[in-house]
Amino acid sequence: MKKETQQGAKPSLMMAVLPIGLTLSILAIQLFVFDDFTPHIPLVFGIGVTAVLAWMRGYRWHDIEDGILHTVRVALQSIAILMLVGMIVGVWIASGTVPILIYYGLNTLSPEIFLAASMLLCSVVSVTLGTSWGTVSTVGLALVGIGVGFDIPIYWTAGAVVSGAFFGDKISPLSDTTNLAPAVIGVSLFDHIKNMLPTTVPAMLLAFGIYLFVGFDAGNLQSTDFARVALITDGIVNNFNLSPWLLVPPLLVLGCSLARMPTLPSLFVGVLSGAVLAVVAQGATVHEVFRYMQSGYEINTGVSEIDSLLGRGGIQSMTWVITLVMISLGFGGALERTRCLETIVEAILKKSRSFLRLQTSAIGTAMATNLVAGDPYLSISLPGRMFAPAFVKQGYSKLNLSRAVEEGGTLISPLVPWNAGGSVVISALGLGIAEGHIENLLYIPLAFACWISPLLSIIYAATNKFTLTLEPTEVLPQEEPSQELPAQVK
Repeated sequence: MKKETQQGAKPSLMMAVLPIGLTLSILAIQLFVFDDFTPHIPLVFGIGVTAVLAWMRGYRWHDIEDGILHTVRVALQSIAILMLVGMIVGVWIASGTVPILIYYGLNTLSPEIFLAASMLLCSVVSVTLGTSWGTVSTVGLALVGIGVGFDIPIYWTAGAVVSGAFFGDKISPLSDTTNLAPAVIGVSLFDHIKNMLPTTVPAMLLAFGIYLFVGFDAGNLQSTDFARVALITDGIVNNFNLSPWLLVPPLLVLGCSLARMPTLPSLFVGVLSGAVLAVVAQGATVHEVFRYMQSGYEINTGVSEIDSLLGRGGIQSMTWVITLVMISLGFGGALERTRCLETIVEAILKKSRSFLRLQTSAIGTAMATNLVAGDPYLSISLPGRMFAPAFVKQGYSKLNLSRAVEEGGTLISPLVPWNAGGSVVISALGLGIAEGHIENLLYIPLAFACWISPLLSIIYAATNKFTLTLEPTEVLPQEEPSQELPAQVK
């Protein structure tokens, strides 16, 4: 009884769902009635609605505030990552690193294989670095530039980039989410990675086939204007001093990652090396480099494609994302502290009598947490903690659960625009959603690999394929797992 008083009473299912439903309604009004995709204020109102309903159930404000601030504190390292990514984008453009990647891509890749090659390249880089956010913001940005040159719609390129970057992140032993899932659930890291291969490999092959088919089917994409490609490459040559030395910054970051250096120092090495090259290779002053880190690179070539693509970066470019991440995490923290999410998950568990329902519910809960709380970490840790006893009780290995939460958590994160992953994709790739380019949200259904993997997992559960039974060595996770994130963050 004492524990119940300290934690606060659990709400009824209706009271648990009510703040979520009201918040999604406000989001829908903002998007479809006001035609304005800025989800910040609707999510702020969501926090307010959650607080008022919790207060009516006996919670005090400091309880709700603690939940909000705790979740935001856990994500401070991710916010620092976002700041460094903004700085990297600014100085890597100023140094010529991003322009030379675009230049090489336009001169070596063909439009027919571009989408498939983009997915593969991003997956390799993401597996190596262990960061989907860094991959999207650097290699992904360069690929968007190449796609612009080939006259390929940006949402197709974004779909291929997201497919590769987040799939590579999912199976990288350096990735935070890949480490978080087995840590929360209580299974081996490399057993977890091995058990994800039956869904990961077929999903990647299917997505690769789709992108290859679309690339060779000229009717599905706009025809390439090679005069436009020449205009872009000439513009890059005329405005930057190109040299293979400009590839040093990404190679240094890659080396730091392979040496298992923590993420923040590795990214800062990328910032410093890019800044040095901006001064030495491009003739920028130190003051200009500082400005690029803060406000982004500025360029005026007269070629709209170059100016819009390379005029970006800086810490300020990430403020939209950072504020959204903090607000969405606060909303998720309020829902978790007031036990709304716990009530909803328990209601789902009561109806999960078969393995098919259990696995589907775990994937669906991770997806829904991504949608409602906007937090990829909570979408893994919450269902991981709540579903583990049910898997053990039914005699199934918790490796099935760790795979489920990665598929509903890691892979769905970039497909929710107000989620941390989705907001990074939109901001880093310049999709312009906030400026009214809502059609660029088409990247969501076009990120085929992110959708196919959860579907394969459900099919396997229905057919009892790649389903592991409980091993005697498996134990339940501790009742109160650590809230600390692994050292490697997105």
